[in-house]
Amino acid sequence: MKKRREYTAEYKAKLVIEALREEETISQIASREGINPNQLGNWKKEFMQNAARAFSQSRDEKAAAIKAEEMKRVERDYQAKVGQLTLEVDFLKKKHEQIYGPGWETKVGYKR
Repeated sequence: MKKRREYTAEYKAKLVIEALREEETISQIASREGINPNQLGNWKKEFMQNAARAFSQSRDEKAAAIKAEEMKRVERDYQAKVGQLTLEVDFLKKKHEQIYGPGWETKVGYKR
């Protein structure tokens, strides 16, 4: 069984732009590249249907990138706070053990 060939988006766009220039026919481009003319026609049709997204999506992508960066910043802040609190708890446990001795949890009624 023959394996299907996969084409990159850049390759498809390059061929569609060539077809839109109309310097060569779709059939000429397809035969030169070794693909079916119907396939190139489908790519051209899909390209034309989605052309408006090239302009509208950029704003959405920028907003998503800003939100993702904000989420990363918040996560770093939380991780720093958790680290700080962990150090403080460890310090206090050590001081309690120094003051009250081993087993201080049961002496002062500390429950986990």
